[in-house]
Amino acid sequence: MDFDRTGQGGPMHAAQAREANDLDVIVVTALDDQGSFLVRELQRLRLRVRHVWPSGGSLPVEADVIYCDYSDDLSLRIPWPIGEAQAALVAILPQTDSFGSEALEAATPDAVLARPFTANAIRASLIMARSQFRYEQRLRNKVDRLEENLRSTRTIEHAKSILMAVRALDAEQAYAVMRSQAMARRVPVSAVAAAIVSSSEILSDEPSHS
Repeated sequence: MDFDRTGQGGPMHAAQAREANDLDVIVVTALDDQGSFLVRELQRLRLRVRHVWPSGGSLPVEADVIYCDYSDDLSLRIPWPIGEAQAALVAILPQTDSFGSEALEAATPDAVLARPFTANAIRASLIMARSQFRYEQRLRNKVDRLEENLRSTRTIEHAKSILMAVRALDAEQAYAVMRSQAMARRVPVSAVAAAIVSSSEILSDEPSHS
């Protein structure tokens, strides 16, 4: 993906241009010569850029991409649980001071940007950060779907066991009953199974009237 509109990096497709216009970027670094250059370059790409300094405690999250100075406690300043990122993170590395590889890894940035900045490096960091963030989002969505499928499977198996016990059916017959009900109501089999399990739990909690 190329966010360059000047022709230096090639033409930009219309869809990519729309995405660039829709991106909110927060820059958390001092507005020295390098910081000002970073902000200008991002603005030149027609991104919505907001500068935050001093950084304070937790990083802001109202953005699609966050550029932030590296610090040894960067992982502690990220306002989301590890693995549940809400924005793409670009760690800005110092020009002369060393940085801790373990501390940088703990922050799990999507890209890094080393000082001194260049226009190409800034553009590349943006592309890589967005690409990595979207990839991780797809993985999280896939895991969520797998977990939901597993929960549905367990619910269906539970419902089958209830029908087998109550109606003296075998497993295939119990599933056929749920499938028939699901088709009649135009809902997933898992929804019918959840209703059976819920009804069974409600009935089992009712007090005896003997």
